Amino acid sequence: MKELTKKRLKACAIDLAISTALTFGIEYLLRKKVKSEFVHNVVTPTAVFWGLEYAQFKNSGQTIGYKMMGLKLEREDGSKPTCKQILKRSAYRDTLGLFSYLNNREAYEGEDGSRLAQDRFAGTVVKEIE
Repeated sequence: MKELTKKRLKACAIDLAISTALTFGIEYLLRKKVKSEFVHNVVTPTAVFWGLEYAQFKNSGQTIGYKMMGLKLEREDGSKPTCKQILKRSAYRDTLGLFSYLNNREAYEGEDGSRLAQDRFAGTVVKEIE
C-alpha cells in the first residue's frame, strides 16, 4: 500500500469517528420520532457522514481528518471541487468502489495513491500539503 493511501485511510478513520459520535447524538433525538431501525442503522449514519464530508470539502477542500493528515481534495486543475464532484465521489466510494477494488486491486490505487477509483470517477485528486 502506498504512503498516500495510508494517510487517506487514516483521515477517513478520523472522519468516521467524528461522524459516528455525531450520529449517536442525532439518533438519540430521532429515536422517539422515528421507529424504523433501517433509518437508524443505514440512513442516519450515511446522511451524517456524507453531509459532514460534503460541507467540509465544499468549504475548504479538507475534512478534519484530511487536515490532520496534511491532505487536500482538489479538482484535476487544482481548484476547489464542485458540488457534483463531491457527491459523485461519495456515492461511487460507498457503492461501486468496493467492486472496483475487488475486481482490480493494483489499478485501484493508481500510480501514487492520489487518485483512487472514486477520484477518477469524479475527476478529483488528493494532494499532500505542507
